[in-house]
Amino acid sequence: MTVAVEIRRLSVQDYHRMVEAGILAPDERVELIEGQLYQMAAKGTFHSAAITRIKRLLETRLGNRVLLRFQDPVRLSDDSEPEPDVAVVRPDPLDYEDHHPTPAEIYLLIEVSDRTLKRDRDLKAPAYGRSGIREYWILDVNARQLYVYREPGVEGYANFVVLAESDLIAPLAFPDCQVSVEDLLRRRAEPSWE
Repeated sequence: MTVAVEIRRLSVQDYHRMVEAGILAPDERVELIEGQLYQMAAKGTFHSAAITRIKRLLETRLGNRVLLRFQDPVRLSDDSEPEPDVAVVRPDPLDYEDHHPTPAEIYLLIEVSDRTLKRDRDLKAPAYGRSGIREYWILDVNARQLYVYREPGVEGYANFVVLAESDLIAPLAFPDCQVSVEDLLRRRAEPSWE
């Protein structure tokens, strides 16, 4: 027997009211994706180090052409306000003081995955694609590869590739910013000859 389950979808306004009312703590690690609240994973050391490497690399290569935001909300729609690990967005004179970046203002979103690969691929990729995010990367620190999603549409992304650590990539919006996947990952331990 199949039982139909009705789920009440939350809006971004509902989500913000829950914080204002004290139902959710302001620092509670949750994000709203397509009307559902999801608990965010704790940040491990590999995860944090990868974000630091991405920050250093993109700041050096892109400079003031972009604004880099780290684990801050983006407003995808009336029912989605996730907090991607890295958002490469258009510079804003107010540094987005009056609103969170929207898809038209976002060049690239990056998630760093050490324990969240399934959610990043199966939940976030389709949501980001349906929202019109032009490009989305998942850095899989365990398998040492980069998932690249492009060509957003109503079903998610039409173009998807997995790059090995030896591959090079440049964001669509900045073809002059070519990076090696390996540069985003921790260095491999050198063999010991003792």
